[in-house]
Amino acid sequence: MRHLRALCAIADTGSLRKAARQLGMTQPSLTTQLRRIENTIGGRLFSREVTGSRPTPLGRSVLCRARPIVAEMNALLNEVRQEAGQTADARLRIGSTGSRAVVGWLRRLRARYPDTDTTIHIDVSANALLQMVAANQLDVAFVHEVEGAPLRVPEGVERRVLVAREPQFVALAETHPAAARSVVRLADLAADQWMVDPSVDGEGPGLRRVLAAAGLNPRVVYGDYLTAADLVASGEVVTPCQPTARSRQGVAVRPLYGDPLMVRLFLASRVTPATRTGVVGPAGAAGPAGLAGSAGSAGAAGSAGPAEVAGSVGSGGPAGVAGHAGSAGAAGPAEFARSTGSAAPAGHTAPAGAGLGVVPGGPLDVDALFGDLEDAYFEIAWASAAYRQWLVRNESPLLRFHAGRDALEAIGLAGPAEGS
Repeated sequence: MRHLRALCAIADTGSLRKAARQLGMTQPSLTTQLRRIENTIGGRLFSREVTGSRPTPLGRSVLCRARPIVAEMNALLNEVRQEAGQTADARLRIGSTGSRAVVGWLRRLRARYPDTDTTIHIDVSANALLQMVAANQLDVAFVHEVEGAPLRVPEGVERRVLVAREPQFVALAETHPAAARSVVRLADLAADQWMVDPSVDGEGPGLRRVLAAAGLNPRVVYGDYLTAADLVASGEVVTPCQPTARSRQGVAVRPLYGDPLMVRLFLASRVTPATRTGVVGPAGAAGPAGLAGSAGSAGAAGSAGPAEVAGSVGSGGPAGVAGHAGSAGAAGPAEFARSTGSAAPAGHTAPAGAGLGVVPGGPLDVDALFGDLEDAYFEIAWASAAYRQWLVRNESPLLRFHAGRDALEAIGLAGPAEGS
C-alpha cells in the first residue's frame, strides 16, 4: 500500500520533490523507493522531464489499478476512525484542468467553508480528473470537453454544465500579420505551425478535425502549453487557447472567425441520491432565456449514459443553439436541472456554513460549489474584453444570468430584445 500511495502521489503532483513533501519523506528516499518499484515491475513507470515526472504507458496502466485500491483503503480507514469516534477533519478536494477561474473559485469556497481543509489538484487531463472523482480521490472536478472528442465519463459520475459551447481563441505573435485583425480566420494561419499539448484530452484530434474541415493541412507539433509562450511570441508556433487567456508580452489572443473550435465546460461529481432517483420533468420544458429552471425542467430521460445535471447557465449555447444540441458528447445522457435559487446570488459570497456544508461522511452541497464556480467564471470571463464581446454578441446565458438585460442596456451592450 505504501508503494501504491507513492506512485499516486508522484502522478498527482507531477514531481518527485512535491510528492516527497506530500508523503512526508525526503526526495532521495522517494527516488530510491520508485527505483525499487520499477525494478520489481520490470519497467519505467515515469519519464523524468524538465517539466516534471509524467507516467509512461506502463505507469498509466499501473495507476489505473492502483488508484481504486488506494481510494478503497482511504475509505476503509475513514469508516474505521468514525466508528472509533476519531472523526476525520472536514475536507473538500477539488480538481480542475487549467483555468483562471480556479483562484476565484477557491477564494469563494474558503469563505463559504472556513473550517474546511480545501485542496486543489490541477491536471491537464480531464479524463484523469474524472477517474479521480469516480475513485473518490476528488469530490468535484471542473473540466472542459473538446467538441467532437467526448470524454470518458465513468459510471457513477454526474455533470453540471457551466457553459454548453465555449469558443477557443488562438494565441499568436503580436508581429503576426493576422494579429492586426480583431478576428482571425483559419485561412490566415494556413502557413503557420500549430502546437497542441498531447496531454490535453481531445485537443489534438479536435484541432486536426477542424483544420481538415477547412481544407487546411498545416504542420501540427506537440509541446507543453506552460512553456509555449516564448515559442508563440517568437512566431514559431500558434496555439489554441482559452478565451479567458491573458495576453503576454509579445503574444496576441484573438477570436477565430466562425468559432470552429468549441468546448463544453462542466463540473463533475459523484452521483447523489437526489439525481439517482431521476428528477426529470417533461421533455422540452426549458427555462426562460436559455436558463435551466428548477429541478425537473430538463428534457425527459431514457437515454443511456451518465447523469447530467444542467446548471443555471450553460444549458443553452450561443444564439441558435438549443440546449446541448451539437455540443461535445451531449447526445445520450439523461438530463437534470437544478434550481437557480440554490446558489449564492451573483457577486455575493454565501455566509460561512451556508448550504449542507462539508462534514466528514456528510452530504456534499454540489449546487453551492457549482454556484461559486459560476460566479468565479463569470468574473474572469467579463474581465476579458474579447470574450466579453463574444458573450454579448452571442447573447450567452452566462452573461444574461449574471449581468441582466437592464445592466447591459445601461452600458450599451445589450443585443436586440427577444421577439423584436
